[in-house]
Amino acid sequence: MSAFTLHAHAKINLFLHVGDKRADGFHALQSLVAFTAAGDELAFAPDVGLSLAIVGPFGAGLSAGPDNLVLKAAQALSRNKGAAITLTKNLPVASGIGGGSADCATTLRGLSRLWGLPSDVVSLQKIGEGLGSDVPVCISRQPQWMEGRGEIVTALPSLPEIAIVLVNPGVGVPTGKVFGALRERSGVDLPLPPKFEAAGDLVAYLKDTSNDLEAPARVIAPEINGVLEAIADEGALLSRMSGSGATCFGLFDSDFAATEAATAMRAQNPGWWVTATSLLR
Repeated sequence: MSAFTLHAHAKINLFLHVGDKRADGFHALQSLVAFTAAGDELAFAPDVGLSLAIVGPFGAGLSAGPDNLVLKAAQALSRNKGAAITLTKNLPVASGIGGGSADCATTLRGLSRLWGLPSDVVSLQKIGEGLGSDVPVCISRQPQWMEGRGEIVTALPSLPEIAIVLVNPGVGVPTGKVFGALRERSGVDLPLPPKFEAAGDLVAYLKDTSNDLEAPARVIAPEINGVLEAIADEGALLSRMSGSGATCFGLFDSDFAATEAATAMRAQNPGWWVTATSLLR
């Protein structure tokens, strides 16, 4: 098979509610998860051995050693097959938008294709459970309802078309530290959401939800406060942090409004990573 490239789309927790801590030490979660057109890229080519090269704007922040999730995914699929993998890291590292998990999930899809292995979503999600809480939800790249510690996922109908701006202030927020500082939890008793016919329906629904990890993350990394304020000041329909941070997002009513907002925030805050994109429907 000849070489090919796949996109590893950024994962967005449109809301994230936290429940009680489970017997395994993980908190029960409930989240509406969507993906954006923005993301990393992974190129796969046949080779006699297994290798990983990392390039791109945020490539320097990652090691290509055995602890990399891309190589762990390859090892989970096979220990005697080869491939040359190149990861173009466009997303900030450890930033709450599932970059590593999406890279891992995309590797499972890509190498299954390259090596002629079973590639149905359910089989790959099962393998992904052992690689990380967010890996199963990243396999299909469609809107999903996520529960458990992240391993229980239910596919949802397509989302309405809506523009989104992603903003990261360039600070790291350790997930464990955020959960350790968590004081208030919304619980995990919401029913599956309805089909959203229009962008306004989605925004109205999200306004009755929250990201429970946002409050502790804002204390640990006060820079998040400035990001959320800047997004709101640019006229976002909704501004919120994704995952455990520090990346935040704003939903906008048009691609033009999102692009204008991103341009303004980038000019005012040259140290921030800002990109205008759209949710995958």
